[in-house]
Amino acid sequence: MNATDTPLPDVLMAALPAFVLLILAGTFTSARRGDGRYRTRDTLANLALGGGYALISAAVGGVVLLVFSWLYSHRLFDLPMNAWWVWVLCFFADDFTYYWFHRISHESRWFWASHSVHHSSERYNFSVSLRQTWTGTLSGSFLFWAWMPLLGFHPAMVLFMQSVSLIYQFWIHTEAIGRLPGWFETVFNTPSHHRVHHGSDEEYLDRNYAGTLIVWDRLFGSFHAERHTPRYGLTHPVGSDNPLRIAFHEWIGIWRDLRRARSGREVWGYLFAPPGWSADGSSLTTQQLRARARATAASRQQPAKREGQPS
Repeated sequence: MNATDTPLPDVLMAALPAFVLLILAGTFTSARRGDGRYRTRDTLANLALGGGYALISAAVGGVVLLVFSWLYSHRLFDLPMNAWWVWVLCFFADDFTYYWFHRISHESRWFWASHSVHHSSERYNFSVSLRQTWTGTLSGSFLFWAWMPLLGFHPAMVLFMQSVSLIYQFWIHTEAIGRLPGWFETVFNTPSHHRVHHGSDEEYLDRNYAGTLIVWDRLFGSFHAERHTPRYGLTHPVGSDNPLRIAFHEWIGIWRDLRRARSGREVWGYLFAPPGWSADGSSLTTQQLRARARATAASRQQPAKREGQPS
């Protein structure tokens, strides 16, 4: 089977009408209750970013397919598309890949520049799931999945499974659903787990990277249970509902930092080190923030010296 064969159905586009209806229903319900979960300008920005994402994906999707098709032509194994076990393997391979793509998107500023768009809303509702990057493909995010067609998964399967993952992740962007049964919370990503991921509270930063299965976070030490309602958004808010500003704010920040870089090491740091890295320590990464918090907590726990006690 060649990579140029008839592609699988575009399930993501098929799901868009349902997404829109659910967003409208959520907006209406929120307005009637007055709970503030939706804000008009924020929702409009989300829709604009989602529309731009769809247009850009359609425009550059051929490049992704071309790269995956070339890799598939050099595949190591023949994995038949009509075998159920290949689809099961494809699901786990895609979800595992998404976990590491998502984690690295929080740990490397180059990929964070695209992914930060999704975290920039200070609301948490269905419309936020459409708040997608315009630069993800251009920055090379699709290369995380390159190993799959090389191994033998048909490119159409890879792209189809990515769409299925995005559809799953739509419904977890809500505050309207609380905790689910324990067995489900143990295995799958849920609104509770993903609320933590969108939190800008220090204890919630860079947690719960899951796509569909939360088991990867539990396995690789990035899981954190929801203990309180998060404060949503970025640690340094964009402060704008302008889609252009939201889409490119972090790239502008990178350019600004590169202009004052004084060495190759600093250039590398501003491009690829964790978000918050700075040459002069004027801003801190998540790990540095946590280390400072631990040091502060430890110093507070030390018993006060008694008068006359030697130091």
